[in-house]
Amino acid sequence: MMLGFYGTGNMATAILRGVLSSGLLCAEKLMIYDIDTSKTAALSNETGVQAAMSPQALISACDTVLLAVKPQILPGVLNENAPVFSQKNPLIISIAAGKTLDFLQSQLTSPARLVRVMPNLNATVGAAVSAFCGNEYATTADLAFTEKLCKSFGTALALPESQFSIFGVLGGCAPAFVFLFIDALAAAGVKNGLPKATALSVSAQSVLGSAKLLLESSEHPRELIDRVCSPGGTTIEGVLSLTHDGFEAAVQNAVQAALEKDRRL
Repeated sequence: MMLGFYGTGNMATAILRGVLSSGLLCAEKLMIYDIDTSKTAALSNETGVQAAMSPQALISACDTVLLAVKPQILPGVLNENAPVFSQKNPLIISIAAGKTLDFLQSQLTSPARLVRVMPNLNATVGAAVSAFCGNEYATTADLAFTEKLCKSFGTALALPESQFSIFGVLGGCAPAFVFLFIDALAAAGVKNGLPKATALSVSAQSVLGSAKLLLESSEHPRELIDRVCSPGGTTIEGVLSLTHDGFEAAVQNAVQAALEKDRRL
């Protein structure tokens, strides 16, 4: 099994590091290509993976090709390399947002084994949540490998493509919402005397620990809220203040706004 990365941006590099650190594949089984040869040279020297001299060389050598280019560039990549894709018939995995399986197939000249993966920024620390789905030509083995690939840099979830838009908002946009929440908590800490670095550390660790508790618990979030809120205590006072100020509605409105924007793209 040879896995090729077409593009070496931040997300592709995070995935590659996950593949290596998890032991899914060794460096000798990985190949990279980028139009910026200085990037491929640096990454190859650092990790020991092979650098392809051309897109055609990458595709010809690899059983699986992960397309990690910007959505607006993707059609050109597929069109220009359609003959070699047709000849080699690798599994093609795309992480381009908004580009459907039907769109990907429409840019090629022959039926292809296609899988879409939607990772998020947290792949950079091995904690992404990724959704994946395949077209009619993707085999059970293709999907099984994709799941292992996603799990090398986080968690994986098989979803129908019709649910990718809302997943993209919850998985892709939510980190920014969470960062905003953490920064707001930290700002309140600074207002009340904590150094900014301390306030950020405490706020981030509280969010991290709370998420871990929820994921490892069988309890509903509301039950966990009740466990933290003592009668007449400080936490219930803060929770009621958030509710009064429309915290939940603001979050839901943000998700809806992002989803509607995604549908307009």
